[in-house]
Amino acid sequence: MEKIKLLHISETFVSGVYTYIKQICNYLQNNDNFEVHIIYSSDREETKIDHIPNDFSPKIILHKISMKREISPKKDFKSIINIRKKIKEINPDLIHLHSSKAGILGRIAAYGLNKKIIYTPHGYSFVREDISANKKKMFYAIEKIIQLIIPVQIVACGNQEYNISKKIDKNAKVILNGVNLNFFHNLNYKHKINKPLIIGTSGRISIQKNPKLFNEIAKEFPLYKFYWIGDGDLKSELTEANIYITGWKNHKECIEILNTFDIFLSTSLWEGLPFNILEAMALKKPIISNNIEGNLITVEQGVNGYICNTIDDFKKSIEITSKNLNEMGESSFNRVSELFNQEKNMHKLINLYLLLLKK
Repeated sequence: MEKIKLLHISETFVSGVYTYIKQICNYLQNNDNFEVHIIYSSDREETKIDHIPNDFSPKIILHKISMKREISPKKDFKSIINIRKKIKEINPDLIHLHSSKAGILGRIAAYGLNKKIIYTPHGYSFVREDISANKKKMFYAIEKIIQLIIPVQIVACGNQEYNISKKIDKNAKVILNGVNLNFFHNLNYKHKINKPLIIGTSGRISIQKNPKLFNEIAKEFPLYKFYWIGDGDLKSELTEANIYITGWKNHKECIEILNTFDIFLSTSLWEGLPFNILEAMALKKPIISNNIEGNLITVEQGVNGYICNTIDDFKKSIEITSKNLNEMGESSFNRVSELFNQEKNMHKLINLYLLLLKK
């Protein structure tokens, strides 16, 4: 049987998108029916760390092509030309586009080449809270128009993304993000409660992750330790003496630090369906989150955590959770097992790949 050539294209090659693509590649690395290629950009600061080839099996073929996050007609045109050349060279049976920028560039580059295409937004650009209302409208219009001109199969990775995707294309599907439960099951869970309590988060210290709110919450609990796994331009907003910034860590190191937390705290202004919360749940951590739609599915209020609207909400939630850490942690694990099982969700995705190829 001739191998199915699968090509992933992503401008974003950090955080959740990176984790998602790695998951698919790890899932398929021992599947002899697939030959997997990845076109990615290393233009973002976080992707210039030379660990990427080591994160993938030698069977996965990596191709580096420059793509810029922001709109730049001249640079975008050059990216499209280079991507199109690479598509012709690889001649994939199926292309999976990731995030808004590659979702546009990739389908223009593949136009007229008779390729089956899937697009996973990983959080639409127009849901960002760091851009103007006019820019949001423009980004939405671009998504809507490109889908009308060059229709592809949209596959959302979270409930909020799915609800938005159905407005862009009624045929959109959803396959939720997931985590490898076997991997986490084999770890030694930390049941011993820290004194003082450790509350933490992870990700790029940016507007999206809302470090200002994280700092305000830390200020309310000066006797607790607050950890931020990651780095970023806004780390100067984390000023409280009880906040510890670890800097960028590889995935193994992140999990080791995450496993020392008593509570996982998300102060984000917007998310798709973040892997850091799912991994914290798999490590039996209660979740306390800002009230954003992308995180709602991860929390059953008062059972495995709390969704909060105000500083007072965060204070009360942390105080209550600190007295029920083990019970709420077990509930987190039960919820991630039920909804976010990577094995089941990857199986659904591969079946969708095969179904599209038959059409």
